[in-house]
Amino acid sequence: MKLSGVIITYNEARNIGRCLTSLQSVCDEILVLDSFSNDATQDICNSFGVRFEQHPFEGHIQQKNEALKRASHPWILSLDADEALTPELQQAILAVKALSPTKGAFRFKRLTNYCGTWIRHSGWYPDVKLRMASKDDVLWGGMNPHDQLIPKEGLSIEQLDGDLLHYSYYTKEDHFRQIDYFSKIAAAELFARKVRCNLVKLYLKVIAQFIKSLLLKRGFLDGKAGWLIAKRSAFATWQKYTILRQLWLNG
Repeated sequence: MKLSGVIITYNEARNIGRCLTSLQSVCDEILVLDSFSNDATQDICNSFGVRFEQHPFEGHIQQKNEALKRASHPWILSLDADEALTPELQQAILAVKALSPTKGAFRFKRLTNYCGTWIRHSGWYPDVKLRMASKDDVLWGGMNPHDQLIPKEGLSIEQLDGDLLHYSYYTKEDHFRQIDYFSKIAAAELFARKVRCNLVKLYLKVIAQFIKSLLLKRGFLDGKAGWLIAKRSAFATWQKYTILRQLWLNG
């Protein structure tokens, strides 16, 4: 069972070394598809001896499908640059490789670190993600910027032990920058799909997101971090639909 580790990057010097280190023991090749970073991302990747290629960014889904297409081996393991495998998950992947299956897909539990705190509630854990599969049986889909690996109908899917560590935001400024970035992408995607949002719907969505994160998903058990996540998730919803409304006003 030959496995290609696949990552897309843009200015990920802060994260990429940790991600690559976690993949080295389980992958037969590592492919980094970069969108012309202007930081040290390429230098770090070159120091690990990985395949480093570049392609213009057209969207998260499009970029990940391009990376999928370029992978050399029959199996792919796709990570984001700010993710890393725990030792337990590495061992689970190696156990699968020892069995040499020809087809299939595998899900991982993702554990997110938010400004130094591991989040186990707030709807952020276990946050199960399908990330390893036989290459010809999956394709990236979903709605930008929230991509997902979609398996062919009938493909066997299993969940492995261990966590996929996600280092999401180091500071509140990181979070607000990401909210701004993702809100614009998501609003444009909704606009392209002709989705509309009136003021009543906007306020209801914001309130519902706050209640869902803090109460229904037990974010209060994450302490101060859970409170901040609930507030900022509600703000992200406000941003997305406010931008969407402005797009419709501008035609």
